[in-house]
Amino acid sequence: MTTTSAGPTLIMALDQGTTSSRALIFDSQFNIVGRGQHEFAQYFPHDGWVEHDPEEIWSTTLQACRDALRQANCQAKDIAALGITNQRETTVVWERDTGKPLYRAIVWQDRRTSAYCESLRKEGHEAMIQEKAGLLLDPYFSGTKVRWLLDNIPNGQERAAAGELCFGTIDSYLLWRLTGNVHATDASNASRTLLMNLATCDWDDELLALFNIPRALLPTIRDNACLFGNTSASLFGAEIPITAMIGDQQAALLGQGCIDQGQVKSTYGTGCFALVNTGHTIIRSEYKLLSTLAWRLDGQPTYALEGSIFMAGAIVQWLRDKLGIIQRASETESLSEGVSWQQTELLIPAFTGLGAPYWRPDARAAIFGMTRDTGRRQIAAAALRSVAYQTQDLLRAMSDDGQDIQQLRVDGGMTDNGWFMQALSDVTCLPVLRANSAEITVRGAAFLAGLQVGIFDSLQDIQRLARSKGRFEPELNRDERDQLYDRWLAAVDKVR
Repeated sequence: MTTTSAGPTLIMALDQGTTSSRALIFDSQFNIVGRGQHEFAQYFPHDGWVEHDPEEIWSTTLQACRDALRQANCQAKDIAALGITNQRETTVVWERDTGKPLYRAIVWQDRRTSAYCESLRKEGHEAMIQEKAGLLLDPYFSGTKVRWLLDNIPNGQERAAAGELCFGTIDSYLLWRLTGNVHATDASNASRTLLMNLATCDWDDELLALFNIPRALLPTIRDNACLFGNTSASLFGAEIPITAMIGDQQAALLGQGCIDQGQVKSTYGTGCFALVNTGHTIIRSEYKLLSTLAWRLDGQPTYALEGSIFMAGAIVQWLRDKLGIIQRASETESLSEGVSWQQTELLIPAFTGLGAPYWRPDARAAIFGMTRDTGRRQIAAAALRSVAYQTQDLLRAMSDDGQDIQQLRVDGGMTDNGWFMQALSDVTCLPVLRANSAEITVRGAAFLAGLQVGIFDSLQDIQRLARSKGRFEPELNRDERDQLYDRWLAAVDKVR
């Protein structure tokens, strides 16, 4: 690891998320020396629609950066590099001449293009899309959002074809605003658009033709670590090199030190995202996992398989906000203590359908096996165990797709719950390593930014920095685990 004192050694990283914009400043040992964070509004104009105001995203990001610099008691000239990580798939279109957004950002959660996706599916396009892009045909991804925007912005198609408009995911939009005119994206975010060919890491002509999206609208795809441009000096008092951009879940994979094939991380926020590093090979999943790009460095792509479940921390929120059986999320740990694995209650949390590997939006939640003895403790334990079972669904699909998984690295708010951590290890029959920091995602972006400017020497440096703060070993015997998991699968079949 490089430790020279010549020149600035601080790294700023932006984490532009679904509900807030954050900026953190790290030293070369990943100690946080400054931070800023600001929330912004969520807009729900129709059922299933979710929007953000791009100007609010920009203003909160700018303020977060200035707050971080102030707290760190440093100036822009002290920052060696800036990295960006972001909510993926969220889509913005703006004017090339003015930088003015022409519509609110359509958020990754938005479902307005469901009918369009279904029509393409009926026309038989999904197999081609999955082969080229590695993704399923779903409103989740950016391509159908772009199509909707061009159809609903006045003269959108004509202006896009004439090169008057720019499309970008949030990384690209922030890069434009920070630099003033750089229209680029990184390979990881591009891989989430339905428009990039995974094998070539370039926009695909057949996919562009299918969605009727002009190439002139699209940003240039670059490596995840490179000099994207410099921030305008007017923003912070001096230019800061922007040397990394990466989607949030890929950033967490890197932040956990999962740089070798077969290493897997699982992040437990509102939902759960599990990614396994598949090295330089694209794995075409037979079990409805997504093939995606982890990162591309020096022109060399590293790939991943990804599985997502819709309800993780959101189940705990349901216990609190709808059932009222807890006041704080942390109470689930003490409530669940002592509830046997032989409990009859089993919760299938399909409140918004089932994610991977089922992809059944029509499924609905259910609780099986309730008796007169069922109470707060049993429901809390069943809720936490349902997240462990869903994680096993994803890991089993990864294993069936040929991945040899030896341990599970985890991060996110739910991992503070030791009872859940033990349940996760028991259900998956794997050692579970809990991250030593709550800032795994932004740490991945900061590491890439530092790698590009020589603060770090190689990817291996992240493994020395990505230490765990707890290891949980399975305590259930495999036969008992298999019986419990078979019961889970039978219950899932009932709601499918």
